[in-house]
Amino acid sequence: MGAFGHMRAILTLGLPLVGSNLAAAGLGVTDTIMMGWYGVPELAAVVLGTNYLFFFFLFGTGFANAIIGRVSMALGGNDETQARRDTRMALWLSVLTGLVSIPCMWHSAAVLQALGQAPETARLAQDYLRIAGLGIVPMLVVAVLRSYLSAFERTQIVLWVTLSAVGLNIVCNWLLIFGEMGFPEMGVRGAALSSVLVQTVSMLVLMVYAHRARGLSHVALWQRFWRPDWSAFGAVARMGIPIGLTILAEASMFQMAALMMGWLGTIELAANGIVMETSVLAFMLHMGLANAATVRAGRAYGAGAPEHLRRGAITVICMSLVIVAVTVTAFLGIPEKIVSLFLKPGGDSAQILLLASGLLALAGLFQLFDAMQVLAMGLLRGLQDTRVPMWIALASYWLVGIPTGYVLAFHVGLQSHGVWLGLAAGLATASSLLMYRFWVVRGGGRRPMA
Repeated sequence: MGAFGHMRAILTLGLPLVGSNLAAAGLGVTDTIMMGWYGVPELAAVVLGTNYLFFFFLFGTGFANAIIGRVSMALGGNDETQARRDTRMALWLSVLTGLVSIPCMWHSAAVLQALGQAPETARLAQDYLRIAGLGIVPMLVVAVLRSYLSAFERTQIVLWVTLSAVGLNIVCNWLLIFGEMGFPEMGVRGAALSSVLVQTVSMLVLMVYAHRARGLSHVALWQRFWRPDWSAFGAVARMGIPIGLTILAEASMFQMAALMMGWLGTIELAANGIVMETSVLAFMLHMGLANAATVRAGRAYGAGAPEHLRRGAITVICMSLVIVAVTVTAFLGIPEKIVSLFLKPGGDSAQILLLASGLLALAGLFQLFDAMQVLAMGLLRGLQDTRVPMWIALASYWLVGIPTGYVLAFHVGLQSHGVWLGLAAGLATASSLLMYRFWVVRGGGRRPMA
């Protein structure tokens, strides 16, 4: 298959994944925008609470990300039975992770205050988390089912369900945050309840589709679901836990950045949330391509076609570079117009607009690094290579990114800009080492695990 053939295949698979990832990020963006309209203290609390919740959620998605590679490799070897076994145990592991996480949401205020957050912001964040935390189980189940369906190249349903979830979230937020059409005005609790409702509906729709869809029903995903399969359980755990820790290493760097912004002040925290949500939207484009790369690499690896894998990797990287050029141009060229979408006039909005616009322009500087690290990670997952990438991520984000941001912000005096320069340093280190591992150590998929 030539470059255009790879591009067509990646776009066919990847565009719906890009769209669904953008829509999934849009859930957080709509919450941020609508809470920004409601009030700055509430916006800061939801930003803080969302970051705290996602700290647990993103670790749990390690099992979902493992499934993309494992199911794709199984299908490349024409083994649907193994695909079913792995997916079932990934669902078991995800549900267990979610249940263990819920108590941490209930007592989050004490944790957030211990981490230096203002008592009122921490209390509001806990109000949000005591409801929103109940949605972590359906969120993780949705993540596994999205990966399962993506490995079967059923990405259209993933896209439409996620888009519908965004629309439902907007309606529920409008009703519950602001108290429209006779509903009580619930503020941050309304945003939390809306999220739980949306995630539960999405989970039920995907469960029914996976059970009944033509071409999938014969896999019998839910048949005797309660029976343990310890061999598959262990295999998914061994791959998923390193992936979860890898994702957590990056997420914790951004979480730590949010905490450091909270130390600087509420204005800085709110501005950081806006810039983070915008950066996540750009990141989701590359994440969609990375998911497609994992599926394609896994199938080629399972079928024993390394040259096919290598050509596909080159194609997806070139596609990502085009997206980088567009997003960097937007972030550097029109930051004020982008940030203003999140704010209503009055109050502290002018201060937030000024600070967030500068941070967004700065965020444009690390778009290349962010894109390349997620693509390299996706390709390595297609090769079932997760342990060394985990150590690379931990070292890059915790030994480079976080310390650099702290020193620049609080010792050099760059404050919020120093925090984001630290993020760029961590991402640059990770992208360089991960690309080296894929292309040099693994030879672009031609060499066995090192």
